[in-house]
Amino acid sequence: MIAMNFTVDSQFSFSNPTKLPLRSVDTIATSSVLVVAPHPDDETLGCGGAISLLRSLGCAVHVLVVSDGTLSHPRSVKYPAPCLRILRETETLSALSILGMKRTATFLRLQDGSVPILESPRLQEAIDRCRMFLQIVMPAIIFLPWRFDPHPDHRATWQLIHTALIDLKQLNPDYAPRLIEYPIWDWDAEQRGNFGWEQMIGWRLDISTVVEMKLKAIAAYRSQTTDLIDDDLEGFRLTPKMLENFAQPWELYLEEI
Repeated sequence: MIAMNFTVDSQFSFSNPTKLPLRSVDTIATSSVLVVAPHPDDETLGCGGAISLLRSLGCAVHVLVVSDGTLSHPRSVKYPAPCLRILRETETLSALSILGMKRTATFLRLQDGSVPILESPRLQEAIDRCRMFLQIVMPAIIFLPWRFDPHPDHRATWQLIHTALIDLKQLNPDYAPRLIEYPIWDWDAEQRGNFGWEQMIGWRLDISTVVEMKLKAIAAYRSQTTDLIDDDLEGFRLTPKMLENFAQPWELYLEEI
């Protein structure tokens, strides 16, 4: 399979994603896969098709949700932060059940909107928790949010896992999982950044046989896709236009060369 390289022009991949090579699930089927989500729903939006396909092959899939997701509706009286966290975690479990996940997700419950970055005093604690989780799971493949995603929690999540892997490498030099990154907010042209850092390859995963299942899983996130929480006028909601990007018969992924 010939991979297309792109480093600077983000318009190339997002305006013309069908130019990227299309791969089958066989290229990612392995004994243990970890999907890391900055917020409850990112795992389904970015990797729902991959999760469903991998589970259909009997692959062990683990999901690590980093933040508690409570910033989506901060002014809701009906759903104050503790209730919203429970709601969003329940939605995650429902979505993953639809996708064929038998194991529950792991929730780190870091503060939404404040996932620790390099200057944060709580950074090391978060890194240690990620490293301990990785030591238990030891996935052969890790799906991560795209390192330059416009959302700071997504970039911080990538950094947490990246740093945890460096620490783990010192303990286990032979451990070298395959890292696959998925975009979320780069699909929004107004927020899209520039890929101009280091050379990556872009490719698409064929999810045509499970795309309807993925859409059902996305719909399980009613707090993010409907007016379920109707007492916060500035609350977050995924727009139909944004959701169209995750309803394709393929998913877009990025890897370092």
